[in-house]
Amino acid sequence: QGAVDFKALEQLVNFQIEQGINYLVVLGTTGESVTLTKSEKAAVLETVVKVNASRVPLVLGVGGNDTQSVIMELQKVNPAEITAVLSVSPMYNKPAQAGLLAHFSAVANASPVPVVLYNVPGRTASNMAPSTVLSLAQQPNIIGIKEASGDLAQAMEILRAAPKDFLVISGDDLIALPMTMMGGHGVISVIGQAYPAEFSQMIQSGLEGNTDKAKKIHYSLMPIIDMIFEQGNPSGIKALLSIKGLCSNSLRLPLVAVDQSLEQRIEAFAKKAD
Repeated sequence: QGAVDFKALEQLVNFQIEQGINYLVVLGTTGESVTLTKSEKAAVLETVVKVNASRVPLVLGVGGNDTQSVIMELQKVNPAEITAVLSVSPMYNKPAQAGLLAHFSAVANASPVPVVLYNVPGRTASNMAPSTVLSLAQQPNIIGIKEASGDLAQAMEILRAAPKDFLVISGDDLIALPMTMMGGHGVISVIGQAYPAEFSQMIQSGLEGNTDKAKKIHYSLMPIIDMIFEQGNPSGIKALLSIKGLCSNSLRLPLVAVDQSLEQRIEAFAKKAD
């Protein structure tokens, strides 16, 4: 339940950029944003903006289940610092597709920067249907979606009919490569926190049609991807990052660290991989 470790945050940002990532996402799921206070979120964003120093584009997580509150948060976004916002579907109140359409239309109209939709029904209890995504894709300020349903068929429905300049980004590490091979544009990754160079190389190889290289990396990382999600995200990835010396293995309740058995298996993989 301790304070935000800003030194570790700086280290992680530099590590990601030095390892060749294309952009940063701040205050998302893996960044434990839901257990941060408003003042802590502001301090985290300020730190990331400063450390990044405009080296790569910065995407800010801005979402919630009250449309008006999301709009109020969007009014604080500085376009000089933020390239785009990643906005998750409203959780808990489970809006109908018409509600999702109205919500994201309002978000897009209010946002001073482009919007990336975020569909993660495993966390929100509400799936954004491909038809809804495709309708929203027609709005000029909505530039893409982080599709984290884990449903490749659903992703392909979007890919098949979306405008050419609409970004379809995987939010699921295990199907990131298959999505890329079917026309997707990359991934907002969890395992990429620990292995940014390798995961970036996998995606780039997939985009370039180098399937042998891409598949080799994909299959080499499959065991650790399974492990870090075994007891939930971000508990698993934080255990791995702590083993690699990038942060401490502490979380705020209701999140807890993985058990000793899983941590030992994660450590065994990390030592072998390094």
